[in-house]
Amino acid sequence: MSTSTRTVIFVLGALLAALGIAMLIPAIIDLHADAQSAHAFFGSAVVCGFIGGVMMLMGQGGRYDLDARGAILVTSGSWIVLGLAAAIPLHLAGIGMSWTDAIFESVSGITTTGATVLTGLRDLPEGILIWRAILQWIGGIGIIVTAMAIWPVLGIGGMQLFRLESSDKVDKALPRAGEIAGAVGLIYLVLTFACFLAYGFAGMNAFDAAAHAMTTVATGGFSTDDGSIGAWAEEGADLVALVFMLLSALPFLVYLRAVQGRPDRILSDPQVRTFLAVAAFVCVLLTALLMLNDVETDGLPAWRAAAVNAVSVMTGTGYGSADFAAWGTGPVMIMFILMFLGGCAGSSTCSIKMFRHQIAASAMLTYLHRYARPRAVRSVHYDGKPVPEATVRSVLGFVFLFFASFIGASIALSLIGLDPVTALSGAASTIANVGPGLGDVIGPAGTYQPLPDAAKWVMSFTMLVGRLEVLTMLALFTPAFWRS
Repeated sequence: MSTSTRTVIFVLGALLAALGIAMLIPAIIDLHADAQSAHAFFGSAVVCGFIGGVMMLMGQGGRYDLDARGAILVTSGSWIVLGLAAAIPLHLAGIGMSWTDAIFESVSGITTTGATVLTGLRDLPEGILIWRAILQWIGGIGIIVTAMAIWPVLGIGGMQLFRLESSDKVDKALPRAGEIAGAVGLIYLVLTFACFLAYGFAGMNAFDAAAHAMTTVATGGFSTDDGSIGAWAEEGADLVALVFMLLSALPFLVYLRAVQGRPDRILSDPQVRTFLAVAAFVCVLLTALLMLNDVETDGLPAWRAAAVNAVSVMTGTGYGSADFAAWGTGPVMIMFILMFLGGCAGSSTCSIKMFRHQIAASAMLTYLHRYARPRAVRSVHYDGKPVPEATVRSVLGFVFLFFASFIGASIALSLIGLDPVTALSGAASTIANVGPGLGDVIGPAGTYQPLPDAAKWVMSFTMLVGRLEVLTMLALFTPAFWRS
């Protein structure tokens, strides 16, 4: 067994064992309130702990490192294994979830998508509700560490722009990831605790505040109420969500630099400036449309409904304080477009992300300039610096594959029998890890429960593809990847 293979087995085993430990939290919460749910979590914790321990023993060795293939296997394998394992207690908890629904819900949680098949959330065991929040919180910190430690080294989708290593060797990723995880994890924890306190001041009880703090900072969007964050809008919880969704959409690297004495990097970062400018523009535009068309916003001021829901969709959080699917054609189209924007690289957000849009736009202008003036020398720039051609190709390749995957998923969902609006918005929402789609079925006021099982499996796959930056997941299906 190669060193890289042994490392992959060890890491996946450690993550599975850690997930088993996390299952003890909902088990304890439900211990006296719902025996079947508690037993489901305790039993699942034992199974995951045992299998994870065996894998760690199999992967034991004197030295741990990863080659390129191993890094991709760790990344994709982590989300697949954890998504499947996390579904076990959901299926066994006695709430009537089939294996398909349980896997859909757990994958939606670990990928921080927030698409749900559950209704009547207030009637469910609290352990189930907190488990969904824990899954999103784990997925949020996991993707930040992966985006900052693994993908830059592999150069996936242009992420090499955010390389934290002085060396290009992939086998440096794992030890560096440990250092990054410690610093980022502390910031993530502090941000979550601050969000918890803010929700408490906004009228939530401790349980609801904890669950929503985890899903807000992870930009996941699972709630403990069918009304989502709108259930606490009267107390101002939607505004708390707005602030922390914006904070969680910023690169965690700028927070690290701020702690190290460079707070100016927060607003001087080109991604941050562009993201905030686009968010502000969209909120103003939506507010104007809602006011001009006298649209009903479920009792909220137009600016507030526009800002909370637009930022929620743009960051991929998926909270809803109003049914934006009923706002009319213009606002709905804006919401659909927002699904493809995303936040900043190195944050807990999903979708294409702002820096790729910036590089793609710069590349388009550069290529047009070259066509107009073939002898002129002009290169693609980002943050005032020229971008290597290999990075530009990586970004453009990512964008192409992202939209190709979206089109493929839309066609597959249409062939299964979904109507055009549900198929298109469902594909967009799941591959961008947003959560709610459009239309009467999966819109902000609906759930994914009525969809056929085949559609749920397609969407579970697209959630993984979107969360793992497309290339990481699709690489597993190429023969070259498995060649020695």
